[in-house]
Amino acid sequence: MFDFDDLSQAIARQTVLCVGDLMLDEFVYGEVSRISPEAPAPVIAVQRSETNIGGAGNVARNIAALGARCIFVGLVGQDTAGDQLEAELAKVDGIACVLVRDPARPTTRKVRFVSEHFSTHMLRADWERAAPASEDIEQKLIAAILPLIARADIVLLSDYAKGVLTARVLRNVIDAARKAGKRVIVDPKSANLAIYRGASVLTPNRKEFSEATRSRAETEQEIAAAAQDAIYLADCEAILVTQSERGMTLVPRQGDPVHVPAYPVKVRDVSGAGDTVVAVLASALAAGAAWEDALRMASAAAAVAVSKQGTASVTASELRRKILPHAYRAAEEKIVESDAELAARVGAWRREGLRVGFTNGCFDILHPGHVKVLTAARAACDRLVVGLNSDASVKRLKGESRPVQDERARAEVLAALEAVDLVAIFAEDTPLRLIELVRPSVLVKGGDYTREQVVGHEVVEAAGGEVLLIDILKGHSTTALVDRARSDQR
Repeated sequence: MFDFDDLSQAIARQTVLCVGDLMLDEFVYGEVSRISPEAPAPVIAVQRSETNIGGAGNVARNIAALGARCIFVGLVGQDTAGDQLEAELAKVDGIACVLVRDPARPTTRKVRFVSEHFSTHMLRADWERAAPASEDIEQKLIAAILPLIARADIVLLSDYAKGVLTARVLRNVIDAARKAGKRVIVDPKSANLAIYRGASVLTPNRKEFSEATRSRAETEQEIAAAAQDAIYLADCEAILVTQSERGMTLVPRQGDPVHVPAYPVKVRDVSGAGDTVVAVLASALAAGAAWEDALRMASAAAAVAVSKQGTASVTASELRRKILPHAYRAAEEKIVESDAELAARVGAWRREGLRVGFTNGCFDILHPGHVKVLTAARAACDRLVVGLNSDASVKRLKGESRPVQDERARAEVLAALEAVDLVAIFAEDTPLRLIELVRPSVLVKGGDYTREQVVGHEVVEAAGGEVLLIDILKGHSTTALVDRARSDQR
């Protein structure tokens, strides 16, 4: 396994120049329960809506989310959607934005109507003009892009065929980047791969690759054979073919193909997953990653992206959690700082079909009895959340002389245990609020309680979960340890 932390730190020192088709992604979430009386059309009862930066703008967001710097050049119209995109991009740390305005075209805008419950897309409405940019706008784009190449470590071209990456713009940018010794990564849309001639890497999906090469591209062998002709045609180092749940296959000009399987994950929304892949690939290659390491990082990022709803970006910390086994993660990554973070982390596990467990306590001085309960709790689930009483809560329950260790120290000790996946500190006397938030499949306590005495058992059992009581290890007690230590001091 490559050293994720070293690579992540190297990515944070890179600057990626991203050029491509910017669009406004809107998602309207609701449910259909009836047909309109006016026409045979479904009626969507809207529950909520959200707006995201889409297209090449989502590539830029993903680059910035990884910690790299992104210089972004795009095209918008003289309209409200263009103003909104400019304002949203300005809010993103790590993105320096240059937008060319074209009064002759609308800003590309896509509105998706999605079932909130089933996460299925029911309808999409597009506002766009997909024609190539005019000669005047082409010249403005080229004039904006070329001086920025010197400031970048790598160039990424995100082509959605909405008019920015015309043949003239592509030729000027690729030639200038090669002259400057900068790699060029292209996420292509055109079936004519020759227009990207001179780029370092092309990243079509399987459908795009099949159409461009007029091949079936069903097996790794078929992809490898067709890719060699495409590499010659496009004069590139390699072609990466992304294949959704099948993973991705890299075919280099020289050497053997490399196939990286997809992570097993429950797919919630595929919108923007390709943006995530190319953003991670470019950032990792700029940082000096080997091909296979960059691909594994991109595959992990795609798994995170598709488990989210809407057009999603992936942060370095989310990527670290996906790539590294739980036992290798830094303890501080297991300590959640807010209810929102807790809900997001647990929600991601649940979307992957994982069984979530919960236990709680003060854990003032960790002893073998604690370890037995925690280990047994983890064995009963796939991911274990531990609710930890805050200092004020412990003081109310145990007296003014407690806790011996403050809440941060106690949280870090718990988080260092392999059995523990998340630690959440709560200020109340009981963890009921956390249990209602987590909604665990299994609630675990020591056997010195009865099922009826376990706080939150009604919540868990009403949702179809279970309460598990673990026999306590006799002769081990934090209170006894504290009393003994104080007696010895006297």
